[in-house]
Amino acid sequence: MPETKATNPTIAFTILALAVAALTALQSLMAPVLPAMQADLHTTQTGATWIMSAWLLSAAVATPLIGKAGDLFGRKRAIVAVLGAIAVGTLVSALAPNLAVVLVGRVLQGFGYAVTPLAFGMIREIYPARRVPGAIGLLSSILAIGSGIGVVLAGPIESALDWRWLFWLPMILVVLLGVAAVFLLPESGTRTEGRFNGRAAVLMAGWLVALLLPLSEGRAWGWTNPATQGLFVVAAVLLVLWVVVETRAAHPIIDMRLMRTPAVWATNLVALLFGATMFGILTFLPQLVQTPISSGYGLGLTVTGAGLVLLPMVVGMGVTGPLSARISHRITFRMQLVWTSAISTVATAGIAFLHDSALVIAAWGLLYGVGLGFAYAALSSLVVQSVPHHQTGVATGMNANIRVIGGAVGTAAVTSVVTAHATQTGLPVEGGYIGGFLLVAIFALVAVGAALLVPRRAAVIEQPDAAPAPRHEVEVEFLDAA
Repeated sequence: MPETKATNPTIAFTILALAVAALTALQSLMAPVLPAMQADLHTTQTGATWIMSAWLLSAAVATPLIGKAGDLFGRKRAIVAVLGAIAVGTLVSALAPNLAVVLVGRVLQGFGYAVTPLAFGMIREIYPARRVPGAIGLLSSILAIGSGIGVVLAGPIESALDWRWLFWLPMILVVLLGVAAVFLLPESGTRTEGRFNGRAAVLMAGWLVALLLPLSEGRAWGWTNPATQGLFVVAAVLLVLWVVVETRAAHPIIDMRLMRTPAVWATNLVALLFGATMFGILTFLPQLVQTPISSGYGLGLTVTGAGLVLLPMVVGMGVTGPLSARISHRITFRMQLVWTSAISTVATAGIAFLHDSALVIAAWGLLYGVGLGFAYAALSSLVVQSVPHHQTGVATGMNANIRVIGGAVGTAAVTSVVTAHATQTGLPVEGGYIGGFLLVAIFALVAVGAALLVPRRAAVIEQPDAAPAPRHEVEVEFLDAA
């Protein structure tokens, strides 16, 4: 394990955990207040949804690029730079006079998700190898919890102050974390040799933008519009070129050889689908419960009320995430993914058809949160378990980025379904929400099959400074046929 200047790993982990929680919360804080921001900024529902999509798109593009920069130039330096960009982005959005300026700030805020792989890589340096899987599993749980906490806190903050304080308060916290990072985070003990692959970076950014833009705007442009179809073609071509360039590169941004490992690609596929389900739920469930009662299906809740309805979901994430590693000797991480995907399917389908009371929606949310908490911890643990020690940071960072890409694709797809038809008042019809949540349920159902593709026997990470970790191969007896 490379040596660093860290004198207290606990302090370093605390800073990293707070940064991850704050920056994921910064995304979900927006979901419950989109109607208020839509009215105040004089935009459409589709335009307001771009407040979420801009962050997702930025995060999907920036995460692997900044992660690679951290490997080359030092993770501490990269973390401090990212926190600086977030501080500027939150300031811009807090002062924004219109939607366009808000989106500029949101793009800068999206850089913050790069803290996740940077944190994973730093954990590999500051902890002994035997403690890396547990620390990464805990950080993954905090990642999910942060997303949920943002939804809960948005209402009270917006009601007591104003939606702009959803940017002011994170800015204060980010500045404090930046100062703490400068003085308390360790310098990287080792740095990856090589150079930044600019061609691969441009190709990756190109295919992501070319894919996500028509997914988000396809309904407005028309799915048969030449611009829509042309961008999909461009995305496919750039994706193929990107894979070719990365495969041949001596210093790739994303190691395609690692991607071909069965345990890694199957786990990443599950991560992609869970990203789509989580961001779909966090974006549209608050909007559903805030829809006026006059619509015939909405509950007419305030932003604070919407947050309270989603509180059980956060509780479910917080309770089950840390339990994942503890029960892994009885239920493997693979089978945890299978069952949590099934639970998520039931919960999201339940929301689609049974959403006529706050209590019922809260119960579905609790069930979904239980599944999501286990899933996020199991995903990272499976990746750590399946790659050599020296590739832990790269592999977990890739997994985190794929979740963001899944969230971007899922949000764009669900937006197209929900907003496909509107009432005379401009609200989506109930069938739009039903279709949107059914699409989320389909994502979760496909995740069941993807989880079954994860190999039963995962490779054990290399641990030169400790005894080999036990393999988590024991399936629950009655599930062995799976």
